[in-house]
Amino acid sequence: MDAQQITSVLLLVPELEDWTPGSYSVERLGGLTNLVFKLSRNDESYIVRIPGEGTEAYIDRSVESHNAQVAADIEVSAEVLYSDPASGVMVSRFLEGAQTMSPLAFKEVSGAVGRAGHSLALLHNSGQEFLFRFELFAMIDEYLKVLSGLDVTLPEGYSEVVEEAQNIRNILASKKNLPLAPCHCDPLSENFLDDGDKMWIVDWEYSGMNDPLWDLGDLSVEAEFSEEQDRELLVAYWGEEPPAEILGRMVIYKAMCDLLWTLWGLIQHGNNNPAEDFWAYSIERFERCKALMSSSDFAGHLRAVDEGRLYD
Repeated sequence: MDAQQITSVLLLVPELEDWTPGSYSVERLGGLTNLVFKLSRNDESYIVRIPGEGTEAYIDRSVESHNAQVAADIEVSAEVLYSDPASGVMVSRFLEGAQTMSPLAFKEVSGAVGRAGHSLALLHNSGQEFLFRFELFAMIDEYLKVLSGLDVTLPEGYSEVVEEAQNIRNILASKKNLPLAPCHCDPLSENFLDDGDKMWIVDWEYSGMNDPLWDLGDLSVEAEFSEEQDRELLVAYWGEEPPAEILGRMVIYKAMCDLLWTLWGLIQHGNNNPAEDFWAYSIERFERCKALMSSSDFAGHLRAVDEGRLYD
């Protein structure tokens, strides 16, 4: 069935019309929700991505198709040869020699963190427009509403953290001119590919217009960055030591990222989702969020954002 699917996709791509069955090799790559294949012939390789069944219920493929093409045009992502906004099928050029990143790789590969910062800056400062608007607090509101209807034991300190999140929301809302930029919005380590000279970013399923500091804070959390790595990321991104407000926004989003996925995990737990231990997942996220928000530095970061004049 996979071979038939691949053949039918290649017929839609003029550049690959002579890639007939048997003329190329096929390698199945990782992917939790989609079918992803690497096709190779001689010195050319391409990626064929076939969406997983049911993903259309929560991923807008027309948004992804547009945003992936924009990212490719500004050269932070792989060239897109074919993208069907109706089916979600996508064919892109394989990035030869690029290493898929992980928290460990970000620690061990010299300059990788800085290259990630440069690529995020290129994306955010491109002046391009993505479709879709990522609404952090609207998502938190929705998760809180769903969670209120479930019989779930809430972790200790939950109410205090949610209350403080509302304070953070008010402070950010008071900054009337906070920038919006094209953002990845789901910057897992594995969505970064490093060729040693440049960090490429892939997988635009959740991308949209957002406060660009979200991408930095979320990457820091998902890649388990140390304080030193956070500084390396920010200096590469900003071009110099960033203002206190910039660091503050990044740190705030580190906390809000963990809160968002805590709530999501508690909902999965309350719905008895058997995919994994969502209680343990939620507690790990929540404890990290709570520890950051109760740290001695967090209030200072929040104050720097509240008092900042950079975008006033």
